[in-house]
Amino acid sequence: MMSFELKLNYKNGIRYVFGLLFWMFISHSSSASDVMVDLDEAHKNRDDEAESSSRRRANVSTSSSNVSLSNGRMLRASTSNEENDSDSGTLKSRRRTHSGSKVEDHILRWNGKVFYTAGRPPWYDNSGYQLREPFIIGICGGSASGKTTVANRIIEALDIQWVTLLSMDSFYKVLTPEQHQAALNNKHDFDHPDAFDFDLLYRTLIRLKEGKRVEVPVYNFSTHSREKMNKTMYGASVLIFEGILAFHRKDILDMMNLKVFVDTDADIRLARRLSRDILERGRDVEGVLEQYNNFVKPAFDSFIAPCMRYADVIIPRGGENHVGIDLIVFHVKTCLHDLTVKNRAQLAMGALNGRNGNGLQAKPPPSLHVLKQTPQIRGLHSLIRNKNAPRSEFIFYSNRLMRLLIEHALSLLPFSDCNVECPSGLIYAGKRRKARLICGVSILRAGETMETALREVLKDCIISKILIQTNPDSMEPELYYLTLPKEISSYHILLMDATVATGAAAMMAIRILLDHDVPEENITLLALLMAETGVQSVAYAFPKVRLVTTAVDKQLSPNYHIIPGIGNFGDRYFGTELQPCSDKLEYDCASDG
Repeated sequence: MMSFELKLNYKNGIRYVFGLLFWMFISHSSSASDVMVDLDEAHKNRDDEAESSSRRRANVSTSSSNVSLSNGRMLRASTSNEENDSDSGTLKSRRRTHSGSKVEDHILRWNGKVFYTAGRPPWYDNSGYQLREPFIIGICGGSASGKTTVANRIIEALDIQWVTLLSMDSFYKVLTPEQHQAALNNKHDFDHPDAFDFDLLYRTLIRLKEGKRVEVPVYNFSTHSREKMNKTMYGASVLIFEGILAFHRKDILDMMNLKVFVDTDADIRLARRLSRDILERGRDVEGVLEQYNNFVKPAFDSFIAPCMRYADVIIPRGGENHVGIDLIVFHVKTCLHDLTVKNRAQLAMGALNGRNGNGLQAKPPPSLHVLKQTPQIRGLHSLIRNKNAPRSEFIFYSNRLMRLLIEHALSLLPFSDCNVECPSGLIYAGKRRKARLICGVSILRAGETMETALREVLKDCIISKILIQTNPDSMEPELYYLTLPKEISSYHILLMDATVATGAAAMMAIRILLDHDVPEENITLLALLMAETGVQSVAYAFPKVRLVTTAVDKQLSPNYHIIPGIGNFGDRYFGTELQPCSDKLEYDCASDG
């Protein structure tokens, strides 16, 4: 094995760089002389940057206490053993934020916990309007300073499952052919403000702040280009935005509720950058050091370090600083403490008391369309409402009702006049449906039962799905999954659910469609059975949405079930009902508890 001597003085964190470069020297068969030249040059630059970093930290007062105040508004979080901890850390691979990775994964796993970064509890009130703007946390810091790690630690400590994590790395500009060639030769400056598309970033943050869907570009650092597929993201209760120039533009800075600067020693940042760029982005040691000396370090001194004065909290040592993270978490929890809503209970009480609170029975809204209650319709309802109906009959007659329901809903779409020639040679003055693009959206799982009937009527209809489940603790609907066409805003939507009780799940689904820029008048809500509560709630919040059903029942139980109702439609249709057991089995079950 080739010998490799290092004759440089060890400083704070320098052993990370030496060990890493030695490993890469063996792995990539580089010559010892080339590496030594790079090390000498890098060591000189690190000394300069470490000295400037020490001067910056000296300007901010610290004491033996965990948190100290400086200049009235800026907070700096530190611990008494800060210097010792920086020497004892271990090198870790950098976690990418969700908006910057290649795979669209809405689940963040951290220390055995699962956090969903797409979907959330209701983000609107019972009038259908956005309940509140998200709490925006901006995280700024040098390259490889640990911004993403700090973001993940904050998410873990907040214990809030519904967050949006946005990385500034996704908003690099598309390179010209000349710039792309320069990037391949490590001659392009990716740390200058001109390298970022701040206008697109601003528009994205505005839509996320409004709770709407956004398409976030995915940047590939190996090819220095944007991927063809974008990532779909949504707003949430907490929005975390991180980037090296997160504080650079004032209009973006003003949107942040809390501004955090991650201050990490230059040696550690360089070591992390070497590890990340070589292992994850396919670069070599010489190229990484050349780019660091020419662009990364000057950009930090010119653009990133001055942003420290805008920070509300400064976090030394990144994710290892538990005191600083606890400070941030405490502040965010305080702001979010009184913002919990109970939409479903409010919706139920709203229908009982009348929308004006006068206790009078509300009139059916003009957007409600109920199938004419012919003896045939009432006969089909008698068959499916019968609790003793065999499952095969329940499915058969339910499908018949669904088919009639969908045919009636299609008749409410816009039509135009047309003339056709009959076999007899005469002209027939008829109608042709103007809505050419129709998408069926089923609210899982009961709404999925209506897809077969829709296919029988519209064979070429696109079908999408939204999974909304009720939280057993809060009894509020929560969004877990959705799949919608890219150009859904140009479609007429048939939103399908088997029953509508309070209307909470239907309102969430409609709100999702509106966030995807679907016009309200292009949405039709279909259900076999609706309660008056759900009808009034949905019609009050979204008056332009058409409501189509085969029957409307008047009451709700305390558990928000329709009375007299139809039972649990999904369980009856799919055969997942709990079967009554014998006395012996019932005793055994009770004994096991």
